[in-house]
Amino acid sequence: MDQEHLPQRGSGSVYMALPLSKVRVWPLAERRSLSRLEDILLDPNSEPMQAPTPATVLIDEAAACIRRARSAGAMVMLIYGAHLVKNGLMDVVIRLMEEGWITHLATNGAGTIHDWELAFSGRTEESVRAHVAEGCFGTWDETGRYLHLALMAGALQGDGWGRSLGRFISEEGLKLPRPQELEEAIRSDLHHPWTGARWELLAVMQRHGLQPGWHAVRHPYKDHSLLARAFELGIPFTVHPGIGYDIVATHPWFNGAVLGRAGEWDFALFAGSVDRLDNGVVLSVGSAIMGPQVFEKSLSCVNNLRKQQGRPVVRGHTIFVVDLQDGGNWDWSQGEPPKDNPAYYLRFCKSYARTGGVMRYVQCDNRAFLHGLWHRLSRAKLEIPTAQQSRRSAQGQTSCMH
Repeated sequence: MDQEHLPQRGSGSVYMALPLSKVRVWPLAERRSLSRLEDILLDPNSEPMQAPTPATVLIDEAAACIRRARSAGAMVMLIYGAHLVKNGLMDVVIRLMEEGWITHLATNGAGTIHDWELAFSGRTEESVRAHVAEGCFGTWDETGRYLHLALMAGALQGDGWGRSLGRFISEEGLKLPRPQELEEAIRSDLHHPWTGARWELLAVMQRHGLQPGWHAVRHPYKDHSLLARAFELGIPFTVHPGIGYDIVATHPWFNGAVLGRAGEWDFALFAGSVDRLDNGVVLSVGSAIMGPQVFEKSLSCVNNLRKQQGRPVVRGHTIFVVDLQDGGNWDWSQGEPPKDNPAYYLRFCKSYARTGGVMRYVQCDNRAFLHGLWHRLSRAKLEIPTAQQSRRSAQGQTSCMH
């Protein structure tokens, strides 16, 4: 909905909405970015960081679980927070994808914003403290404009957030249809599931004078983009945003319907991978809220449908949760702490511990964990079985930690 036409209740009402469409933005090149690609990018072939002994043991276990899962054709899902990108782990994860060890990527909106900015300009991150006070935090034109445009164009192909933005980066641009085509499609089938997406793109094109045809947008650093490489490899990449969470909300093009639709489609895609998680592995790296919340709801949906079909619930999966916090000084392998223990309120441990399978908490820097994991897996040869062999294996296996 146009921000200028949000419901209001009189000039003196406390329900007055802020006219967000009037927010001023500046070129991204004018921002003083705090992170440069050449400074943060981690070489997969470099010597990995030394991890604490308990974490080293769990990295070994994670590598063994992943080898077993992939040899059986099971899913290995990497769910991560934005700091993975800010720590320069893109090339490490790309290697894991290219070698077949990772079969699904999932992150929040910020994880894709940093990915896109680095692919586009080689720079990302800004000072929250300084820029919020100045009213310019996140108000960078290209980031909000191109992300919305990529999602709107992608929706016309039935793509969610991850695939739309990955295609935009990989192909270095997008094609916009003629306004007449959008109008005809809307009029001919008003109840089509893409009608809302068609209308929103048509309105943006008319409002901002966007011409149909190819819109080229160079991404000089796209070789380091997780979004682009996942798109090129055909690996599902899902994004799980919150409305108002990310800097695109400070752009005059901000449209919650666009973001929500893309997130909805990606949630369904995420759940589709969870439906193939039996005897698989989940790596939740630095995602304190989004990861556990999305995983538990999607798993419930999967089990709901499986029960209707007479199928057993998802089982045999192993979850490795990686964060820098101490896990509440609680041994999560012994079960859930009581409610009077502060560890009970650590969502990133508790929620995963309640979702079946086996949960292991790894207190470790995400660079040490993923880089060390890659070094261990790179020494193994992966042979993925046929679909029939995978089904037979899934029927007879349990968690690799049992």
